[in-house]
Amino acid sequence: MSGPGTPHDAAPAPSATRTAARVLAVAAAAAGASVALAALGLPSPTLFGGLLAGLLDALLRRRGLPLPRGAGTAAQAVVGVSTGTLVQLPTLVALGEHWLPVLAVTAATLALSLATGAALGRHPDVTPVTGAFALVAGGAGGLVAMARELGADERVVAVVQYVRVLVVVLSLPVVLRVAFGVRADGAVAPGGGGGPAWAGVLLVLGCGVAGLRLGRRAHLPAAPLLGPLLLAALLSLSGLSGGARVPGALEALAYALVGLQVGLGFTRASLAGVARVLPAALLLIVVGVLGSAALAVLLSAWTGLPLLDSYLATTPGGLYAVLAATAGAGADATFVLSVQVLRLLVMLLAAPVLARALAGARLRRRRGRPPPAGPRR
Repeated sequence: MSGPGTPHDAAPAPSATRTAARVLAVAAAAAGASVALAALGLPSPTLFGGLLAGLLDALLRRRGLPLPRGAGTAAQAVVGVSTGTLVQLPTLVALGEHWLPVLAVTAATLALSLATGAALGRHPDVTPVTGAFALVAGGAGGLVAMARELGADERVVAVVQYVRVLVVVLSLPVVLRVAFGVRADGAVAPGGGGGPAWAGVLLVLGCGVAGLRLGRRAHLPAAPLLGPLLLAALLSLSGLSGGARVPGALEALAYALVGLQVGLGFTRASLAGVARVLPAALLLIVVGVLGSAALAVLLSAWTGLPLLDSYLATTPGGLYAVLAATAGAGADATFVLSVQVLRLLVMLLAAPVLARALAGARLRRRRGRPPPAGPRR
């Protein structure tokens, strides 16, 4: 046993003062990065601002900085409630007679995501589950939040999902201008919520606690996110939520915590691994965006709706940026929101099933391999 003064290989534990100063520095870096990303008009600024701050701290320090116990679970619950409140009856009713082609295109989008994810999963640095999560078209924040629990590498998922959303958001105004001859200037993305802030806080507390408990009792995969999501969606569809939405500041904090959790898990080696994946991921993201555009043409031909509406409805990601562009372009915002929310919900609910299927297939392949040949006797 080592006594006082005995040297250790591990770095000495930092003092409480140093830890507090480090926490404040990381929080300030996350806030600064979030403000900068928001000023540039980039998507999900607090999620990826937290990711960048956590990444920087993880690469500069030898000792990790764990988040407070329960912070990750609470953040997932807030993200789940926020997503669930998007599911509203008037929005889904707006699909009307077009529900069948919309469902077909949603299923085709899921199939396209699985195909590109399977291709990425063949990369030597990526598992099939990680590849699938990284390229699922919709619900980037929710997918990152549940990735670790479902066996995916949340670091790869976070970076690739951000690149996907970034490609969609940056290409959107160019496509609208070149292909449709419209501009989307002056639109403001929806945010915050309806009703008083205290109602949103109560909704988060009620759905977060009850949804998590019910989700765990039902053995729901990714229960911290999907339990509150489903309960919030049920209350929203029934009208019992009274139109309450998660306060913007609370939602931003939750996404920042999700980003920090991912960023603090990086090391120099894992960052190099993610960098090796990015060229293949970027190519497959472009394939997914072009495939979604082809589905928009199909949806327009099937329903008789304008191609502009169909394109915005099937754009694979960047929900608030798409809605802002929809308002600026004069497209049918209700239809676009309906299709986008339906796809987001389908993707998030399909993700756990997909993860289990891929993990099971991988296990069966391993069991089916013949044992290595040994010396014959």
